[in-house]
Amino acid sequence: MKSLRLFLLVSFVAVVAMPSDACDLCGCYTPQLEAMSGMESQSSKSWWNGFYGAVGEQFTRFATVQIDGREVANPTGQYENSSITQLVAGYIINDRFALQLNIPLIYREFKRPEGFAIDRGTESGLGDASLLLKTVAFHYSSPARRTFEVGGKNPIAIEHEPDFTFSAVLLTGLKFPTGDSSRLEEEFHEIDIPGAPLSGIHGHDLTLGTGSFDGIFGEQTSLRYKNIFLETNVQFTLRGDGTHQYHFANDLGWSGGPGYYFIRRHDTIIGLQFDVTGEYKDVDRFRGKAAEDTGITSVFLGPRIVASRGRWSAEIGAEFPVSIDNTALQVVPDYRVRGGISLHF
Repeated sequence: MKSLRLFLLVSFVAVVAMPSDACDLCGCYTPQLEAMSGMESQSSKSWWNGFYGAVGEQFTRFATVQIDGREVANPTGQYENSSITQLVAGYIINDRFALQLNIPLIYREFKRPEGFAIDRGTESGLGDASLLLKTVAFHYSSPARRTFEVGGKNPIAIEHEPDFTFSAVLLTGLKFPTGDSSRLEEEFHEIDIPGAPLSGIHGHDLTLGTGSFDGIFGEQTSLRYKNIFLETNVQFTLRGDGTHQYHFANDLGWSGGPGYYFIRRHDTIIGLQFDVTGEYKDVDRFRGKAAEDTGITSVFLGPRIVASRGRWSAEIGAEFPVSIDNTALQVVPDYRVRGGISLHF
């Protein structure tokens, strides 16, 4: 029971962001397995139960134009800078379940051709909020090690963390249409002007919300042997019917990779992970027909640094594309930067 409570805390407090989907609508920011300093000796204390909070940031730079997976010239210099800040509030109910609320705040700056003119602007506001349930499906840890220190007349027994742990968490949730979806109305007015440069940034790229109720399903697994660890994440979003006759396609995001804790003490933890992330999304539908410029399959690589001290945990990472296969003409990511910090109250 103690080790299960330990894993639950670890799974819900540390910070990592799941991949977002192709149009950069924010995927759920799901705190993932990261050992918090001091947890082995403190896991039986009551303050490891209850509330936790986190703030995460994802910045994505879109400035590469591709047609059907091939890079082409960008004569107008069109781009989109997207910043998604997610506010997370959660509560650990017991050793198996926790509830979490995600509130995203979005800011986008863009430049794109509009006929023979150039359109510059920003879009900002509340995105689509999500309510998540996390369930510990499986957990195993090897017996904890004990050492003895001489203190006064009697030796003092010190219990250390297990050398080996393996855990799996299931994620289910519902996303609400709280974000403004009025940008989708642009889809009704788009006209290709002969001879004018084509835009790879549309209303479905700038919208703050999908206008739909969506189901969220996922899993998180973690394996650790001493200071070596391996984590995987999968998240699938089942889209409902959207507004303005626009229906976003279902999307699948995943991430994972090995890592190593260079420092792992009772009060401080610092580690480095080699992260591989990917996403798959089919084309959306508008007025019942396929929106050809919305499908994507991509793979990113990059490092991620994690750190923890006491009740605080933080991370920062960067991702760079190694493969992007998109449909029609799109402006695709050049890189992503993620960061965050969390606190258990």
